[in-house]
Amino acid sequence: MMHAHSQEKQELSGHNFPAELSFEIYVQSGFSDFEVSAITHTLEVINHVVGETRCKWSFVSNTPGFVTGAGGQIVRAAPVIPDHNLSDHMIVVGGLNHHPQDWLPRLRSMDRVGRTVALLSSAATAYIKASNLQSGAVTTHWSDHAALREGGYRCEISNRLSERNGNIITSAGAGSTSELVIELLSGFLTAYEMTEVGNHLVLPSIRNCRADQPNSIADVYPCFDSKLSRAIKLMEQGIEEPKSVEEIAECVGISTRQLERIFKPNMGATPAKFYKSLRLKRARTLIEETPLDILEIALATGFSSSNTLSKAFRDEYGKTPYQVRTRKLSPTPGGGN
Repeated sequence: MMHAHSQEKQELSGHNFPAELSFEIYVQSGFSDFEVSAITHTLEVINHVVGETRCKWSFVSNTPGFVTGAGGQIVRAAPVIPDHNLSDHMIVVGGLNHHPQDWLPRLRSMDRVGRTVALLSSAATAYIKASNLQSGAVTTHWSDHAALREGGYRCEISNRLSERNGNIITSAGAGSTSELVIELLSGFLTAYEMTEVGNHLVLPSIRNCRADQPNSIADVYPCFDSKLSRAIKLMEQGIEEPKSVEEIAECVGISTRQLERIFKPNMGATPAKFYKSLRLKRARTLIEETPLDILEIALATGFSSSNTLSKAFRDEYGKTPYQVRTRKLSPTPGGGN
């Protein structure tokens, strides 16, 4: 039953609010504790701001009972049945282990009846891989973009915080999770209420979910010297065909010595060492997340041969690319709930 003061607010605002919105939060073992907390806390704040329980949520899983997250958070999840008790919104949380075959039937049931499904970070990545989409823009956390592109997935992978195709939303998750939840409810909140929610969450601004992800180190930390920021971006953009440090310094408009002087105190490494570390991080992602052979990965990250990559990789991580790939493919002992 809707409260009288709610009805009065609707008349004043012109919004046609439902009495209640239901959310189901789909988790699997190793789920992202951060994303779960961001969802539940944002919904809690929304209820506080509007002065009533407008949002209700529950946890569901293909392994009902107590489900443990990557950081040790434990939630109690109900069993999920594809066509039974569908909520208004379903949010599939990212995490370490994703088995889309377990939640895709539920997603399709929601889609058939016009309900919204939001897939966060690695859940979005798993959906893109499992669905083999041929058209329409999708997105996921920026760290998975390179693996998807190198893996040959043909869909349009954007750098936005989220992309919507019909009832399915793919998103970066992580730090943009609260903003995604607010966006899901934007049609049911007044502008004032949305601002109040942002204030309670101490958000400097509520980003439009079609904004670009800040996937550059220089974008996330704006206190860098402008020339240092430009140099970092050039390195990030030149993973496959790396420029020399001299070329980067010239593009930035300073000498190599000046570049070294501003780099070491801020990044803890010389420009050359930092640049190589960036390329090795990309190589590690491709080793762990794609079936590409080591030579292909070497060429995609600016190394001349698999041997050159293997030596640099071992120096950086203490393991060869083959050892890292074997470990990634091996089942984790005691990986259940």
